[in-house]
Amino acid sequence: MTILILGSGGREHTFAWKTAQSPLCDKIFVAPGNSGTAQIATNVDIKVTDFKSIKTLVLEHKIDMVVVGPEDPLVQGIHDFFLDDKELKHVAVIGPQKAAAELEGSKEFAKEFLFRHNIPTAAYESFDANNVEDGYKFLETLKPPYVLKADGLAAGKGVLILNDINEAKAELKSMLVDAKFGAASAKVVIEEFLDGIELSCFVLTDGKNYKILPTAKDYKRIGEGDTGLNTGGMGAVSPVPFATDEFLNKIEEQIVKPTITGLAKDNLPYKGFVFIGLIKVGDEPKVIEYNVRMGDPETEVVLPRLKTDLVEIFKAISNERLNDIDIEIDERAATTVMLVSGGYPEAYEKGKEITGLENVEDSIAFHAGATIKDDKIVTSGGRVMAITSFGNTYQEAIKKSYQNIDKLHFDKMNYRKDIGFDL
Repeated sequence: MTILILGSGGREHTFAWKTAQSPLCDKIFVAPGNSGTAQIATNVDIKVTDFKSIKTLVLEHKIDMVVVGPEDPLVQGIHDFFLDDKELKHVAVIGPQKAAAELEGSKEFAKEFLFRHNIPTAAYESFDANNVEDGYKFLETLKPPYVLKADGLAAGKGVLILNDINEAKAELKSMLVDAKFGAASAKVVIEEFLDGIELSCFVLTDGKNYKILPTAKDYKRIGEGDTGLNTGGMGAVSPVPFATDEFLNKIEEQIVKPTITGLAKDNLPYKGFVFIGLIKVGDEPKVIEYNVRMGDPETEVVLPRLKTDLVEIFKAISNERLNDIDIEIDERAATTVMLVSGGYPEAYEKGKEITGLENVEDSIAFHAGATIKDDKIVTSGGRVMAITSFGNTYQEAIKKSYQNIDKLHFDKMNYRKDIGFDL
């Protein structure tokens, strides 16, 4: 099979790395890819939302399967684009159709889905520029902290958690009236704050059947002890030590099953990954959000633990035969630590040479915001590289990641030194 992976992050390098291990795969293309994917696949400089150029590439190289990494092309309907084109409809696409991708594309759509199928989540209401005053009144009915979420896609930055009611009102106005997050915040969801510890649950579905992948926990804030600005993710741990068998059973019964049956009931066509962002409140799981693709950097700890052939799983999803596959998981723990550019998640410089990669031992360096320039690997984004390691415990794994990070260098390199601190 010839497979195309869409995206350029650590998630897509991990997909390419795992796909390359499959005897079912002859050739891999990644669009646009990065310096890591360049070592195991053919990078093609095409944007993930340039559907016409993707079509040309697929036809030219007789590509059999497209694996969609990020959310943008899914929310814009890439799966539907393939199904509606007589030259492309035979190509397998891993990722939901546009109607189902609204689970990530619209926070309001996701909350309505959760309530409709009685899936545990926080109370909420939605507001737009025409009813800002109603939003203020709703905030007054809640206890701090106040959670404001831009309805649309805001690259993981559209969620504000504020302790002061006046600041919350000011931010609501800024989002709705002043378009703080552009079109993404034309509508804002205000939620009750849930107090607990977060984790991520990953589910594969072919639209009828499902398989649950290992849980993971990621660390979003830039600073040690979960302080400072939100980022795309600074590190991750899998499995999650506090997720007991009893708790995992609750997740499956109360959340996973009603989600998959809800997709079918609502006629939301879904072939791919369902990422369920959860919070453990007391002993109960509640849904914070859905994503319609794998998370990053959680992919860098979940996929390495997968022993089953990934391409075989994707084929089963495409043929609606996921129930025929047994998914085998490595018992060991995996951890990853993200190296980021100095200044990230605010302004940062690119083009810094990365050295020491040849010295990494017993860890895997998944490239993210990195590219090749003049035969050197240089930084090209905020989150540059994820260093993943295995261990019998997550403490052992994290130690290996940090030992290898000591061998790496680029100007103003930054990373969190406390991944796993709260476990």
